[in-house]
Amino acid sequence: MFELRGGLVKQLRVVEICAGAGGQALGLEMAGFEHALAVELDATAADTLRFNRPDWDVRTGDVADEAVWKPEDFVGVDLLAGGVPCPPFSIAGKQLGANDERDLFAWAVELCGVVRPRALMLENVRGLSAPRFSAYRQHVLDRLSELGYVADWRLLQASDFGVAQLRPRFVLVALREEDARYFSWPEAASTQPTVGEVLRDLMEANGWNADAWTQAANKVGPTIVGGSKKHGGADLGPTRAKRAWAELGVDGMGVANEAPSAEKDPDFKPKLTVEMVARLQGWDETEWTFTGKKTSRYRQVGNAFPPPVARAIGLQIVAALNHDGEPRLTTESVTHDEIYRALRAADEPLTIAEIQGRVDDALTADEIKIRVKNLKRDFDVHEGEDAAGETTYKLGTFRAFVGQDEHIRHEYLAQMRSKVS
Repeated sequence: MFELRGGLVKQLRVVEICAGAGGQALGLEMAGFEHALAVELDATAADTLRFNRPDWDVRTGDVADEAVWKPEDFVGVDLLAGGVPCPPFSIAGKQLGANDERDLFAWAVELCGVVRPRALMLENVRGLSAPRFSAYRQHVLDRLSELGYVADWRLLQASDFGVAQLRPRFVLVALREEDARYFSWPEAASTQPTVGEVLRDLMEANGWNADAWTQAANKVGPTIVGGSKKHGGADLGPTRAKRAWAELGVDGMGVANEAPSAEKDPDFKPKLTVEMVARLQGWDETEWTFTGKKTSRYRQVGNAFPPPVARAIGLQIVAALNHDGEPRLTTESVTHDEIYRALRAADEPLTIAEIQGRVDDALTADEIKIRVKNLKRDFDVHEGEDAAGETTYKLGTFRAFVGQDEHIRHEYLAQMRSKVS
């Protein structure tokens, strides 16, 4: 919140897109933001938001559909935030990036040109931080710079903020120059909670003796996997994750309806309930209720951004907007892809040698070819030849959805809406 002249207080307002069941929303609320709007495609997740915050303006539908909401109605909001779809960047998928019909990251960035928020916060999976997407990230940084923002990325582990699972998330924060100088990333806590410590009381709710189990579950858990509507019921993820859960004394082959009974052997390996999974995501299950059937509730929880992580970042954004602390002397962003920048700045096609002359890194010809190959997966790159017969490269169109009326995502969403999550 801002304190104005005369002691008046201005509430900071946030518009949240792809809000899910409220993980990021709750964290930002705890940080001091008031929701001007929350938009979510999944009807059950939207119902969860309405159930817990009946006074919020929650819209259900495609966030890029102006029949659902009009961005121009929220010009000047303090924060635009969201957890845009992860499959385009997930290492568990094909990493199609800009070619994935579900990708909304670039569109969300363009939204800043309409809404003109003071700050932007977008979170996604760790895969977006990989070399495969360096050009995509550079495009985002450069586009935000053109729109008047200073942006930075950071890979954060949920376990560093009081959440008993690893859950790495790649977060983008952008602020206007006058505010960016006051932003710093949240610092990790000195200790990490274990699965046993966090879940013991829930495990013992029906009288089971969880002494031995709590001692065995003495580590941070693997990432909770919510999954998609396309695949089966609720369980704790792929084989590797199930193996890690087994080492913590948890049966990952499904989700239980209730805690173990008193009759169960102390060496019994219990399944987690939805309430336990919510606790592992950083929710206080007594303060937030998930609507729908068990599988839907599990997916809502598993696909969420942990509230404590959202709160930690949100507090840093609030501090920046309030100009708390000492400002930094510089707000320059880290360069993620010099090859992209060299091609983007060039008026004419460039050869490998010419690219080498325009970048600071000492890259070999083969390294540049590999980087160009990755770049081609998200951008049109036109190849030709110069007078000496050397291959030339010229950067073309970014293939991502940025609001085009004619784009494959519209047809995809119309056909697959019931399976999109």
